[in-house]
Amino acid sequence: MKYDAIVIGAGHNGLANAAFLAKAGMKVLVLERNPWIGGAAVSRELHEGWIYSNCSYVCSLLRPEIYRNLNLAKHGLQVVPYGGGATFLSNGDILGNYVDHDVKRREIARHNKRDADAYHRFSRDVTRQCRLIRDFLLRTPPDPTSFRPRDISELMYMLKKFLNLGEKTMYETIRFYSMSVAEYLDEYFESDMIKAHFSGSGIIGTALGVYSPGTAYVLLHHYMGDIDGSAGAWGFARGGMGSVSKALAGAFQEHGGEIRTSAGVEQIIVRNGKARGVALENGDEIYADVVVSNLDPKRTFLKLFDEKDLDPRVAEKARNFKIRGSSGKLNIALDGVPEWPALGENNPLRFGDMHFVDSLERLERAYDDWKNGMWSRDPYVDLLIPSLTDPTMAPPGKHFMSVFVQYVPPKVKGKDWTDEDRDAFGKVVIDQISRHSPNFKDLILHAEVRTPRELEAEVGLTEGNIFQGELTMDQLMFNRPFPGYAQYRGPVKGMYMCGSGTHPGGGVMAAPGANAAREILADMKRTNVVPETELDD
Repeated sequence: MKYDAIVIGAGHNGLANAAFLAKAGMKVLVLERNPWIGGAAVSRELHEGWIYSNCSYVCSLLRPEIYRNLNLAKHGLQVVPYGGGATFLSNGDILGNYVDHDVKRREIARHNKRDADAYHRFSRDVTRQCRLIRDFLLRTPPDPTSFRPRDISELMYMLKKFLNLGEKTMYETIRFYSMSVAEYLDEYFESDMIKAHFSGSGIIGTALGVYSPGTAYVLLHHYMGDIDGSAGAWGFARGGMGSVSKALAGAFQEHGGEIRTSAGVEQIIVRNGKARGVALENGDEIYADVVVSNLDPKRTFLKLFDEKDLDPRVAEKARNFKIRGSSGKLNIALDGVPEWPALGENNPLRFGDMHFVDSLERLERAYDDWKNGMWSRDPYVDLLIPSLTDPTMAPPGKHFMSVFVQYVPPKVKGKDWTDEDRDAFGKVVIDQISRHSPNFKDLILHAEVRTPRELEAEVGLTEGNIFQGELTMDQLMFNRPFPGYAQYRGPVKGMYMCGSGTHPGGGVMAAPGANAAREILADMKRTNVVPETELDD
């Protein structure tokens, strides 16, 4: 049987891409090597009665245009905002991250009155940058070397948006994209603790430290989503992050799409310079006019292509693509709610995320450990208890804790991870949490510890990099994944890319999948059903 399109990988971008192609009337097959769908956006019962969001764990970046266009609400996706959070301080106090802007400002004033005033300016300026970048999320990057009318028009559009910022903001924007998050925060705040509190978003998923150039943009990348129109808000997908993938799969199947699991792809079949289909690991061959890879650029070009079918220059670019792993994850089944003496009883901040590193020096030292080939001895963690907001994830009276960890190296002192290494890493994280929660260890019923080894082996994230590639200036926009291939088309005719290794990058956004679908439909002379970013011109 021949298909119009085959999509390799049932991660959320692959499913979004397939859904838009099927909606346009194409006959589409999605192939997934695992017995389940979702890639990193998955919900799994790894301890009886508990549903773990065992990789990605919060939702905000999913584009609302995609949510509405594919009617994901109809397919069961419900995102519930969570409120606030806290950074626990070494002196036993906290910095509360309240949702209400004025309350948060008063909380900052409790620690530093001048920083409370600066917070207003910081929020305004980051929001301005978010508005600028969000205009380009659902648009195909232009080729700056091309003289095609479409590329010239898109470049003019970008220039117009940039010029509309005004002279002062234009200068600030140029600086912003090349700054470290620590330097950027220095321009607003005095308190080292407050700077540490805000800087965490600049290093999540990134093999860079708070003083590394480019991390200011990573902060922005985490701020540019929204929940129900609330810019920068984050929420839980009811039923875990697998609900996002399940809804996208439902939209795909509604339009006649087919998904095959336990169907790993061995190779993209290329004949006469054109992709003709795929060969599976079991030896089967399936043919299609279009082949779309949701895998990262390294896996796509270095593992799915026969060397003779690929231009050596493309293979070299793929080898040089930066995709260093720096993250780990713990998923923990709890027998009850941990006590947090610094928060007090029934504090609403416990519904949000909790962090335990309160200085830029501690954050940089955590990065030093990664550079030395070890997991951080004093890691930055992003801790949440989703079951407080979504009781479907654990049995009555029990809870699920998600702990994202930075930094965790892809290899330990240059050697592969062992089970003993994994357990030692998990102990460091649990010990850090228990210093702020005296009954935490007693509540643990089960703990799943995931290092870059597990993320790569189970999910297919090279080196465990959650963004399918660093979010640095040399790998953004028309440089993502690398120059000449930023418009989702591969190096052979009929082959495309739709993963987070393409513009606009990582996170559960679905924009790369949707953008790739728009380009495929244009090439196939099909009706465009893919939304572009909703703009205020």
